Amino acid sequence: MSGQRILMIVGDFGEDYEIMVPFQALLAVGHTVHAVCPDKKAGDAIATAIHDFEGQQTYSEKRGHNFALNASFADVDPARYDALVIPGGRAPEYLRLNAKVVEMVRHFFTAGKPVAAICHGAQLLAGAGVLKGRTCSAYPACRAEVELAGGTYADIDIDGAVTDGNLVSAPAWPAHPAWLSQFLNVLGTTISHGQQRQAA
Repeated sequence: MSGQRILMIVGDFGEDYEIMVPFQALLAVGHTVHAVCPDKKAGDAIATAIHDFEGQQTYSEKRGHNFALNASFADVDPARYDALVIPGGRAPEYLRLNAKVVEMVRHFFTAGKPVAAICHGAQLLAGAGVLKGRTCSAYPACRAEVELAGGTYADIDIDGAVTDGNLVSAPAWPAHPAWLSQFLNVLGTTISHGQQRQAA
């Protein structure tokens, strides 16, 4: 199958791993990924945040990398994309206040296109009103948003993921292997491993 066009909506202080890892992994398997942020254009950068689990009651937050955007938000037509990725971190809490972002998210659900959301990405899904009757995982602190939006919160291990139709979700970046694997499955992406060469 030829690569698909995937939209990734990001913002300042989105989680570093949850932006960079899926962005690079999806490119590596042949998909086109356009990372966009409201009021920014291709070549601009966002600041990321690093969330870690260090034994306290919640995650710690540190400044991450500058992540360069490769597409301009103003040019996005969601109808031209096959799938959507929503990373977590701090960004979803304010991205859900942007009417254009909400409209884009709703397009993917109305059209039944694949959507991958992780961690606090569920805040954006809740804000877009697309979780009613859906099962969705998220960082545990976002359970209230999922349930108040009419969704069923998937209380799974931190390294697990859940697929509900076109929606693939997970609690946080330790779930990347499961989350990306399930998303690739929903995308219809197959990866084959060739025969290992025999040593001479």
